Parts: sequence; structure tokens; C-alpha cells
Amino acid sequence: MKTEYDVVVVGAGPAGSMAARYAAEKGASVVLLERDREIGVPVRCAEATSLPGLRKYVEIRDHWRAVIATKLRFVAPDSNAVTVDSPEKSIVLNRRIFDHDLAADAARQGAEVYTKANVTDVLFSDNKLPIVKLTYIGREKEITAKIVIAADGVESRIARMAGIRTQTKFEDTEPCAQMLIEDIEIVPDRLDFYFGSELAPGGYVWVFPKSDRSANVGLGFNAALSNGKTALQLLEKFVADKFPNGKILTTVAGGVPVANTLKKIVTDNFMVVGDAARQVNPLSGGGILSGMAAGQIAGQVAAQAIQNGDYSQKILNAYQKEWKKRIGQEHDKYFRFKEYVVNMKDQDFNDLADILLKIEPSEISVLTVFKVAVRKKPSLIIDAIKLFSRQALNA
Repeated sequence: MKTEYDVVVVGAGPAGSMAARYAAEKGASVVLLERDREIGVPVRCAEATSLPGLRKYVEIRDHWRAVIATKLRFVAPDSNAVTVDSPEKSIVLNRRIFDHDLAADAARQGAEVYTKANVTDVLFSDNKLPIVKLTYIGREKEITAKIVIAADGVESRIARMAGIRTQTKFEDTEPCAQMLIEDIEIVPDRLDFYFGSELAPGGYVWVFPKSDRSANVGLGFNAALSNGKTALQLLEKFVADKFPNGKILTTVAGGVPVANTLKKIVTDNFMVVGDAARQVNPLSGGGILSGMAAGQIAGQVAAQAIQNGDYSQKILNAYQKEWKKRIGQEHDKYFRFKEYVVNMKDQDFNDLADILLKIEPSEISVLTVFKVAVRKKPSLIIDAIKLFSRQALNA
């Protein structure tokens, strides 16, 4: 490990690895630092994302794929269920392998990658380049960087060190828990979503297949609507009811931001990407594709700044502008939907399912679900049409 790099990326998730790859691809000297001993471990993700969306950023590799899902099922609190064809196929990933390969792609472009590299401090001062302090395999190190990119997750200590406010409102952070469960009855090509105030108030439960007999089963709920139970307690009850004979292999818990992107994601010599920047779909909580997009943009902007010899906020703002143009505006619309869905009552979900069950299955789509769901608030339909029309064009 050298003592000077053009770009230091902290965190080797999809956003960080993409940033490292695209900065290195254009000739910048890049180091990618990961705190854990192995990239992609532990898996803190439901692992599902859009297959066409993923193809925009990488060529799909067979060993990434656990299953391909073509259908979605929505289960109301009264157990009525509506199944729809997905507007685009979903892929349930093997995230451990996927994350590893993204970091390997960065390495092939020239980035240096280090695990067990825990950044402890970043010193910013006027007219001086940032100094990154870390421990690497038990030894203290210091690196001088022209640009630091924080991709260190939702709690982002690094962004706070740069003076960026990362606090999220209580109601805009969802406590989550997930189990990988084997030996259960599922439909391998279908993603299931369960709604209800007793299951996950203001959120939902997901069952995403990993094979024909296993699935990621998890939930996230709105912290402001908590009924006094933790995410893990709610999940344990759901699993006991739905999959009493399942074999639980892993259990993880954490939090997911379901807020708008941070207002400020750039300052002198610094950018923040992915979950650390709140670049997560506020409606679904999914952040793989948006993190990859942010990392790609940030890496390209960083490389151009290095070539120009100017790492000021004025130059790096190109990243924030491009993010807003490409994805941020859509996330703003999803946030409006999230605010509406959070306030839906169990009876609203039951009524929605009743209406949809009266429609011919061949005529039901995700857009149909949204149109019916927002019948009491017509202004949201315009946003729904814009969002799903754009997705259809990009599929």
C-alpha cells in the first residue's frame, strides 16, 4: 500500500467498487479499502434487482444468478393474494460472488484493493489534500488523497468527517431483518410481498427465492409505526407461521434509509455514494442499481477532475448534477409514493386486493396496481405513469 493515491474509495460494496473501477479506467491511481475481511460478506441485502437494469452497468455472469423471477405476488393482510407479471425480469443474485467480482473488475482496471483496512479518520483542512488514517492488518497507515469517495454504508462515518450531514429522520429509516431459509415450499420464479400492520407496519415482508427450495425471507418496517417489537421479533413470528419446518441458515439485521438523497453529496476533494448518500429507492428500499449508477458517475467525474488538476466542489458538483438528472428525480417521485403507502391501513390493502382480484389476470400489471392504489389521490397517477412508462422504454 502506497502513501499517496489520486482517489481513495472507502467501502467495497457495488457503489464503491464501481467508483474505483471507473476512476482507475481513466488512468487515476486508485485504492479501494474494505473494512471486512472478505468483500461481499456478510450479505446485508435481499439480493434481488432488475435484470435489464443490471445489464446497463455490467455483463451478467452465470454464477451471479440464483434465480430469475418473472412474477410478483402481493399478499394483503386478509391473505388475499394478487399475482402479476413483472414489467421486467428480476434477478436474485449471489451477492457474495457479485460483490467480489465488481471489486475484481476494479482491480483489473488498475485499482488496488485491500480488505481488513479500517478507515479511522479523514483529516480535511484548507489548502491541503485529505489525509486518510486507517488500520491495515493491525498496523496504522496514512494515505494522502486528492479525492476521497465515501461508500461506507448507511451510517457513513466518512461523510460526517467531511462535514456532510448524514442524519435521517426517524421515520425515514427502516429497521430490517432477514433470514436465509432452506427446505421450504416456494415458487422459484416469483417474488412475494406481504403487507399488514401486524407483519411489518408501514413496510412489507419479502420472500425472494434463492433456489427451488430456499429463499431470503425478510422484512422492513417504518420505525415511527413500531408496535414495540424489533424487526427480528416480527420476522421470527412470520417465519414460525409461514415456514415452521424451514431450516434457518443465516440471520442478519440492520437499517435501510428510505429517504430522499442527501441534499449535499459533494464538497472539496470529496464525494459520497450509495447507501451512504441515501441513494436508495425510497419505496422498495432497493439500492443495488442506484448505488452502481452513483459509483459509475462519481468515478468518471473523479477521473476527469484528476486529469484537470482541480478537485474543488465546483468541479465535483458534476457528479451531483448528473445523479439528479439520471436517477434522483425518479427517487423523488418514489418518495411521494412511499409517503402514501406508509399511511395505508390494512383495510386499504384488503380493498386493493379485492378490486384487483375482479380484474382479468392477463390485464393486471404493476401499473394497474398503482392506479388502483392511488385512486384516492389522483395526482400520484401522473407520476406512476411517468415512472413505469420510462421503465418500460428502458427494459
